[in-house]
Amino acid sequence: MNSQMRPRAVVGLQWVVGIVLIVESLRLAFGATAALHFARAGMPLWMRPVLAWTEVAAAILFLAPATTVLGGYLLLVTFFVAATLHVLHGEYDIGALLVYGMAVLVSMAYQRPANSEVVHD
Repeated sequence: MNSQMRPRAVVGLQWVVGIVLIVESLRLAFGATAALHFARAGMPLWMRPVLAWTEVAAAILFLAPATTVLGGYLLLVTFFVAATLHVLHGEYDIGALLVYGMAVLVSMAYQRPANSEVVHD
């Protein structure tokens, strides 16, 4: 991949991950399947909307250029909590959370400082 395409690819990855996370979080907040899953797992009813809305807020921050890094860290914490809850309840299929986490890390690693300028000789 040439160096001119890399920033576009990373921004594309950031937006795809952000939008997917918002959609999935809204499904967690409002979906009947998610409510049933939480009930079967014996988790408190308040936990589902708290996790879902925290992830929505973090994803929105992740998509805003001025708060990408803050949103990214919040998403990573949210993924860690979600993965821990899954594992503690005997659900070891956390691969999607790991992929989301790595995509967030890549997006954060390629963020340019707001005052950076390209210098040409």
